[in-house]
Order: sequence, then C-alpha cells, then structure tokens
Amino acid sequence: MSPEEFRRRGYELVDWLAEYQTDVERLPVLSQSCPGDIRAQLPPSMPAQGESFDDIFADFERIIIPGITHWQSPNFFGYFPANTSGPSILGELLSAGLGVQGMLWLTSPACTELETHVLDWLVDAMALPSTFKSASEGGGVIQDSASSATLCALLTARERATRFESKEKGVEPRLTAYCSTETHSSMEKAVMIAGIGRERLRKIPTDEVGAINLKALQAAIADDRSNGFIPFFVCATIGTTSTLAIDPVADIGRICRRERVWLHVDGAMAGTASLCPEFREMHIGLEFADSYCFNPHKWMFTNFDCDCFFVADRFELTSTLGVLPEYLRNRATDAGEVIDYRDWQIPLGRRFRALKLWFVLRHYGLDGLQFHIRQHIKWAKELAEIITAHADFELLVPGSLNLLCFTHTNGDEFSKRLLECLNEAGAIFLTHTTVRERYCIRFCIGQTHTEWRHIEHAWNEICRVAETLE
Repeated sequence: MSPEEFRRRGYELVDWLAEYQTDVERLPVLSQSCPGDIRAQLPPSMPAQGESFDDIFADFERIIIPGITHWQSPNFFGYFPANTSGPSILGELLSAGLGVQGMLWLTSPACTELETHVLDWLVDAMALPSTFKSASEGGGVIQDSASSATLCALLTARERATRFESKEKGVEPRLTAYCSTETHSSMEKAVMIAGIGRERLRKIPTDEVGAINLKALQAAIADDRSNGFIPFFVCATIGTTSTLAIDPVADIGRICRRERVWLHVDGAMAGTASLCPEFREMHIGLEFADSYCFNPHKWMFTNFDCDCFFVADRFELTSTLGVLPEYLRNRATDAGEVIDYRDWQIPLGRRFRALKLWFVLRHYGLDGLQFHIRQHIKWAKELAEIITAHADFELLVPGSLNLLCFTHTNGDEFSKRLLECLNEAGAIFLTHTTVRERYCIRFCIGQTHTEWRHIEHAWNEICRVAETLE
C-alpha cells in the first residue's frame, strides 16, 4: 500500500469510526449471528492474489459488523464495560503505526519512560501507596489484563515463599493460596499455570455482602500450617465481578504480614473510582499489599488491553521473571541505569500501550475523568431508587458504585427468561449472576457515551418486556 493510498484509506476509516460512534446506539447491541454464520461467509482458503481495499472493507461491513456485539454502544450494560474514547483510539493508531517493540529500554526509550511516568501519575492521582512509585523500591507496569498481573504476582510470591523455606525436595507441592469464592476466575487459572494446582487453592466463603470472611481465612491458614502446608499467597478483591463487593483489605493485610504471605489486590473495574477522593475508602489498607492492579480498559476510557500492575518491591518481580540472553545485552541494561519491562511480564515482547493511556489522561485531565465517574455512580444511585420503589423488582445487594444487581419478584426462572428476551431483542444488553443462590440481573453503567436517557430507555424496556411475560 503506497503512502498516498494509506493516507486516503486512513481518512476513510477515521470518518467511518466517527460515524460509528454516532450510530452505534441504533444497532442491536448483541450480535444476532448464529454459530457458524461468519465462517460460512468466508472463503475456505486465503486469496492467491492481493485484493483491493474496497473489496476488503465491503466484506468487513457485510460479514464482520453483523457479527459484532457492540461493546461501545451506550446501551451496553453487561459484564463490566470495555470502553474506549477518541483519544484512546488515536493513541492506539499511532502505536500501531509506529510498530514499537518495547521489550527493552534500548528498543525505544520513549516507550519505557512514558510508561513509567504515566503510572507514577496514576499513583498520585489515585492516592495509591508511594511504594508503588518508580522512585521507591517498587513501581508499575502495563500488563495486557488483570489475569496476567495475577499470574505475575503469584509466580513472584511462589519464588519468595520457597526462598523462605529450605530447598529440600517437595516444597512447592505444599504451597497453598487463598481467595474468596467471589474472586475472579483468573486466580484459579493462575494456580493451574504456576503449577500450584487447583487443589491447593482455598476458596474462602464470603459474608452477607460478598466480601471474604476473615475468620474463615484465618482458620484456613492456621489449618494448613498445622497440616504441613505453606500458605504463600492471598488475593483480595476491590470490586468483585458478580456484585462489586469489596474485601476488607486492611484486615487481610494484617493477616498476611503476620503470616508472611504475599497480598495481591485486584482493583478490577472499581479501582478507577479512586480518582475521586470520596471513593478512596475502598483502598484503605493498600499499604499492606505486595502488588495491586486495576484496568483502565474497563472504566478509564482506554481501549483494551491495558492493565496497570504495581509492586512494592520490583526486585522480587524482576528476579522471578528476568532472563538475560546474550543477544539482549546492552550498555544501559548492564549498567542497571534503566527499566527493562521484559522482566516485569510473562512474554518478552510488548506493545506501546502507554501511548493511548497518556492520550486519555491528557485529553480528559483528572477533573474530566472524575466528572464521568461521578456521573455514572450518580445515575446508578438514581436507578437503584427507581428499582427499590417498583413493586415487581428488588435489589439483591445494596448498589455499589456503578453496578446494580436486581431480580423480578416472580422468581429466578422469570428473571432468567426476562434477561434472555431483553438480549434477544437487541435494544439493550445485560448479563446475570447469582447472589445467595438467587438468579439476578446485573446492570453496569460505565460506557463512554452512555447518558441518562439511555438508562431510562433501558429501564423502560425492562419493565415493558416483563409485563409482556406475565
């Protein structure tokens, strides 16, 4: 593709994306495709000769767009958001165009130093512990997702735990990790990948609001020690996936310090709310954490993938994951003058993710980000009042930040049928969970372009469909 054609097609794509942002609310949120529909429209083998961009883009609109669930729709209220924004898209475009491979400082100094600096900005903006700043013994790195952050934390904790123990054969099979029954599934995957095994992951029951039961955690650790196991890792959550429950980080942290156990805190979506001082109570006790992560790609208008992972001691992380073959040696690395983020993650290669995050933070500023977060939480409270006042619906847990979990008074099967009908209709998209063994509908407000009118429309649609089912 010549520079001239690239320029022309690039303008066309930006125009298309700008129109898409305007028009997406009129599209069915959930793809109406059936399994196999997309592949049935694709040729069985790749073309022998190159095809025109016009033909490629025509197939994109004809085949791909109908197979998209529109996460950027303001009528998307399912899961947690995976929102993006204009500045994030433009930052991603530049990152793709530059094609930087940021494995070492040497391979692009700006890629490394911008990432370090932007993550330091966030430590200050979110009032995170100063131990997470690069000027301390800790620091931050952008991972692809919280799943990778959890795995990196678990591997580092495993290395630290085995250093504390004698090196006799069979230490690792005696390691035990702890989380609540509401912890994200990435924790279970991490113990599988790390070789700890599912059978060594203790899932601790939760209290009535979905937070980990402290007495049960203490009892599980004590029981394991008495049976010859080595407790080494606890994952606490600030904003669980099902209900946005918040674990008591300070109390968990004291237990971990006393027991010499690594504490990892997953801030998931909720962590972004700490940009606003009035929501920072959930971070009380974070100074006890050995590691912490949250996802700007959920609620900070930065497109996937972008997880911010902080550690209190970066040497523990890099000594666990660092490998230096001869072909990567260079003067700056050998002198210890720079950060090489290849040692902070599982893969060697890494994209220039900091660029899009930098664009977002500069475009919105702290005030702008706070405004949108407060708006989403305010709207969630207003909707909670509407649900509470309605005779046919009830909230199963108190509204937490921007997530509501409610059910229909006709019972679980009715609520399940209601959700299926709503999603099949395509005007809005919602997901479900279970709370105290009851089926409930989750309503999460966090999309970039969502306004109160979209929330009103969604609620009216919920009520309308419920009436037709009765």
